[in-house]
Amino acid sequence: MTEATALKKLQNGSEEALVWFIHAYTPYVTTIISNILGAYMDIRDVEEVAADVFYKLWEHADTVHSPKGFLGTAARNLAKNKCREIGYDLPPEEQILVVDGETPESHAEQKELQRAMKKAVLGMPFPDREIFLRFYYYCQTMEAISADMGINLSTVKTKLRRGRIRLRGVLTQYIT
Repeated sequence: MTEATALKKLQNGSEEALVWFIHAYTPYVTTIISNILGAYMDIRDVEEVAADVFYKLWEHADTVHSPKGFLGTAARNLAKNKCREIGYDLPPEEQILVVDGETPESHAEQKELQRAMKKAVLGMPFPDREIFLRFYYYCQTMEAISADMGINLSTVKTKLRRGRIRLRGVLTQYIT
């Protein structure tokens, strides 16, 4: 039986499919749980949490799209809950509080992206750069830019479009 077939059967209430998932994913689930509970509990406790994980899969089968992802997340969360339940502190890596979701890596990537965008904007030829900066950074209207610079309104629109295309090219390098 394939995972997709087993999931479809599980969503239709098949106990045979649940047994398939148990046989296929018990090592994966118990490894995750053991990594969290290993220092605090014995194998019976790990097995108990693993059984709870598979019960969660059974309960939520209709909302599961990625069984492995669901099982991994459930195993981690239930193991952490078990630690809390018996009064043990979580391992240090589990105690890290991320307030804004920003990591040093994401901060560095953001700074690099800002530098690349600044370089791209400042690298535009004179009228394009001036129009782009006035519109996006100084919040001037296209009409005001056209009047101040003595440039046709349609030219202002064209130069803004070209500037956006240029920046899109810079951004796609960082997204892919």
